[in-house]
Amino acid sequence: MNRPMNQTNEHQVTAAFNAQSAYFDEQYGSDVIIQYKRERVRQHLLHYLKPESSILELNAGTGEDAVFLARRGHFVHATDISEGMQEKLAEKLAYFGLTGSVTQELCSFTALQTLHRKGPYDCIFSNFAGLNCTDRLDQVLTDLDVLLKPGGNVVLVVLPGFCLWESLLLFKGKFKTATRRFFSSKGRKARIDGFSFRCWYYSPRSIKRIMKEKYSLLGIEGLCTIVPPSYLSEFPEKHPGIYSLLCRVENRLKNKWPWRSMGDYFMITFKKK
Repeated sequence: MNRPMNQTNEHQVTAAFNAQSAYFDEQYGSDVIIQYKRERVRQHLLHYLKPESSILELNAGTGEDAVFLARRGHFVHATDISEGMQEKLAEKLAYFGLTGSVTQELCSFTALQTLHRKGPYDCIFSNFAGLNCTDRLDQVLTDLDVLLKPGGNVVLVVLPGFCLWESLLLFKGKFKTATRRFFSSKGRKARIDGFSFRCWYYSPRSIKRIMKEKYSLLGIEGLCTIVPPSYLSEFPEKHPGIYSLLCRVENRLKNKWPWRSMGDYFMITFKKK
């Protein structure tokens, strides 16, 4: 049975990302660790895409990934709950001449039943923890079924309930940050530009349980397990040699247990049966 939508939290999420859209690309576009994360996600995603795939992107943000995919010959329907993020995407599409390859729709992933462009799609993609902004992940993932072709893939980038780097912050006395993912069944407060909202953390096991009836698991990769999370943005500049080593180590361990489940994120991919 579907639970009632937490509209207050969804409105708060919308307000926060509307505010962030004004500076998001300028602030984060040159961040070394964020560039590393994007490259890892894109390598993972491209591995599962056929040429000229049709892709439904959830929480598309300012469209960095939609533009990347479109310039490689794919077709993207980019959805987001934030008007500000969608406006920034529209500007990029006009600039790069990609309005024929990327369509847009203002839609929450908790309301996919109302989606105008229902596909079906070759792939459904959600990057950088957008899905952690809902406590109804079971409903969202169930709603993907009618939007995806048989044999199509679902690629999700999600925040887990334990992050190795965050736990180490206990030794620096940062108890609140180190434990913020613990005991989060009722959600934990996040804050962006003065707007507070709740987010929830999910394990690969909990997502596999939701998907097991209609999907086969293709793979799980840890992201920023060995490499520091992006909020430690000064680390690559201060310790370039160590950072380079950590990237190499993470590349070797990314899909091995337990490292694949204890990063800042994990990437999990399914194929529809």
